[in-house]
Amino acid sequence: MLVSIRQITSQWLLAMALLCVGIGQVNADTQQEGEGEDNPKYAAIIVNANSGEVLHADRADEPRYPASLTKMMTLYLLFDAMDNGLMKLDTRMPVSAHAASMPQTNISLAEGDRLRVRDAIPALIVRSANDAAVVVAEALGGTEREFANIMTAKAKALNMTATTFRNASGLPDNEQRSTARDLAILAMRLMKGHADYYHYFSTLTFTFNGKTYDSHNRMVKDYAGTDGMKTGYIRASGFNVATSVLRDGQRLVGVVMGGKSSRSRNAEMTALLDKSFVQAEQLAQLSPNGANKTVAAPVSNIVISTQTVRKVTRKAPDTKVNTRSPAVVEVAAQPPVAPKPLPAAASVQSSSQSTGSALGWAIQVGSFQGSKQAKTRAANAQRQLDNIKPSQIKVSEVSLSDRILYRSQLVDLQQEQAKQSCARLERQGMDCLVIKMPNS
Repeated sequence: MLVSIRQITSQWLLAMALLCVGIGQVNADTQQEGEGEDNPKYAAIIVNANSGEVLHADRADEPRYPASLTKMMTLYLLFDAMDNGLMKLDTRMPVSAHAASMPQTNISLAEGDRLRVRDAIPALIVRSANDAAVVVAEALGGTEREFANIMTAKAKALNMTATTFRNASGLPDNEQRSTARDLAILAMRLMKGHADYYHYFSTLTFTFNGKTYDSHNRMVKDYAGTDGMKTGYIRASGFNVATSVLRDGQRLVGVVMGGKSSRSRNAEMTALLDKSFVQAEQLAQLSPNGANKTVAAPVSNIVISTQTVRKVTRKAPDTKVNTRSPAVVEVAAQPPVAPKPLPAAASVQSSSQSTGSALGWAIQVGSFQGSKQAKTRAANAQRQLDNIKPSQIKVSEVSLSDRILYRSQLVDLQQEQAKQSCARLERQGMDCLVIKMPNS
């Protein structure tokens, strides 16, 4: 319960502020009726991004299903790859049968299509497209399963200690868990580590293949000062939202999980933000130089530059209409910018070049931390295929998000041969991806 400064002494207010910030609790009247109370899916946290202070926390460290808030990590790793020169906005990523099979919400990708990075980003943010999430996962990790391992490793590196990922989309998986605190950390890391791309999170519409999609995130539309982040829903999680708001130089980041509807979830987030902005202002008046502030770790380790984020959010979101079907163009890859080679699954293509040799296709069967593991996986795959020679095994080194991975491939295949062989491996329980090799 927050009390007017006129009614109490500054000492009493300071004591209450320390209780709210240090312990991370507020009374039940901060919750909308029916949301937090007696709702086992509920969790929430509000963080002052300028200082790292936790202004509100309720069940913030209890495990929850992240649903499509998962896609924030998928985007984080995509932005990592772009910063490292492994991806460009015009990189065209292949769509596998697995990606094309993803349920709604999606953007109706078909096997054999190619999705540009510049279309994948708003597809993930605006449409929350599950098929686009898998395309990114396979382009960066070889398979979605391997990419989920990279996601989990990155979560640990970001101090998201209670988070485990099993897929790139947030579709139901009993082992895919996170917490409100961890997801607030991820939101803040996205703003701090990838400020050049943060403007995408304020995108309200996205047009792809002649169809326009509107954002699910009404907080961006309805709550003054909101310039991102992401919504999510599966039945097991309830309605989730991560929100970043800038008002009068104060930036708050909030996560609400387990809402019973999108409307009640947004109402809960609005109520918590309203109270937290008042609380942040009171704390600023009490301790303008930062004295007597109790800061909750680990969120306190992340402080966002308000000026930097404000500057990049003024960029116009790139939502150009993709008037050409990604499946039409299929040509040779451009050389990478970084010294490491581009992932084969993410080859950039140009319509002015030919499709290359008939043997310019490959089957990718995984990405591993060690070269020995990669060679073993490729050899196992080769032994299951009577039309592939041992000499067609290839292991390539790829740098992704400060990690070195070794990619297992069977190369020098014809397109139909690669498709049939991959289908055969999948029937035997081995993940694989058919790709067009660079420079072929």
